[in-house]
Amino acid sequence: MVNTNNNEHGTKPGLEKEIRTDFQKDMSYGDYLHLDKILSSQHRLSDHHDEMLFIIIHQASELWMKLILHEITAATECIRRNDLDSSFKMLSRVSRIQQQLIQSWSVLSTLTPAEYMEFRDKLGHSSGFQSYQNRLIEFALGNKNAHTLLVYQHQTELYEKLNEALNQPSIYDAAIRALALRGLPIDQEALERDWSQNYEPNASVEEAWLTVYRNVDQYWDLYELAEKLVDIGSQQQLWRFNHMSTVERIIGHKQGTGGSSGVTYLKRALDHHFFPELWSLRTKL
Repeated sequence: MVNTNNNEHGTKPGLEKEIRTDFQKDMSYGDYLHLDKILSSQHRLSDHHDEMLFIIIHQASELWMKLILHEITAATECIRRNDLDSSFKMLSRVSRIQQQLIQSWSVLSTLTPAEYMEFRDKLGHSSGFQSYQNRLIEFALGNKNAHTLLVYQHQTELYEKLNEALNQPSIYDAAIRALALRGLPIDQEALERDWSQNYEPNASVEEAWLTVYRNVDQYWDLYELAEKLVDIGSQQQLWRFNHMSTVERIIGHKQGTGGSSGVTYLKRALDHHFFPELWSLRTKL
C-alpha cells in the first residue's frame, strides 16, 4: 500500500523554503485584491440557496464591465491620437471579456423558473436595466439614448457621469475621424454632429470603409480597426441575445422587476446594430 503522506525519501512533504508565510508586515494576496470586501458583499435577501448564484453572476458581470470600460476608454483615446496599433490589443481584450459575459448567461440559465420565483419578489424594483456600467458601454459604442438617464437622476454624481458620457464621441466617432485624417472624404455632418444622439448611417462613411476594404494593403491599420470593431459589435449583439434568451427561459414574458416589458424590450434592443456601415459594406463589396 502506498503511503500518500510521505514523499520518496520518507519525509512528510512541506512548503518550499523560500515560500513566504509571515504576512504580519507585508501585503498578502487577499490584501492586494481586497478579498475581505469582495467576498463579504454577497447579501441574500431570502433563505433560498440559488439567490447566491443570482448575486454572484451579476456582481462578476459588473467587474468584467468595469474592465471593458477601462479598455474601451483607453482604446478610444489611442484612436483619437491616430495611434491605431496601440488600440488593437485593447480591443482584442474587450472581445475576449465579452465572451466571458456571454458564457455567464449559460450559468445563470441553470436557475429554473420555480427557483427564481422563490426570491424574485425580494428584488423589489431593482433590475439589470439599471446597470450604469452597461449603459456606459452602450454609449461608448455609439448607442446613445438621453431618456435612459432618468433612471439615475436620484444619484447626482452618477447622473453627471452618464450625461458626460452621453455627450462624448463614441469609439466609432473616433474611428470615422481616423478615416478623415487619412484623407478619405467624410461628410462634415458625420464629423461634427450632436454626440448625444444615436449614430445614424452616412453614405460617405460607408464609401470610405469600402475604400479601405478594397485597398487592404494601403489601409491595413484602418482595415484591422474595422474588423476589431466588428468583433466587438457582434459579441455585444450575442450578449444581448443570450440575455434575452435566458430571461425568457426563466420568467417567460413577465414584466421585468424594473418595470420594462421584459423579453419584449430585450428583443427590440436586438434591432439596433453597432457600427452600421461596417455591416452594410459587406453587401456592396
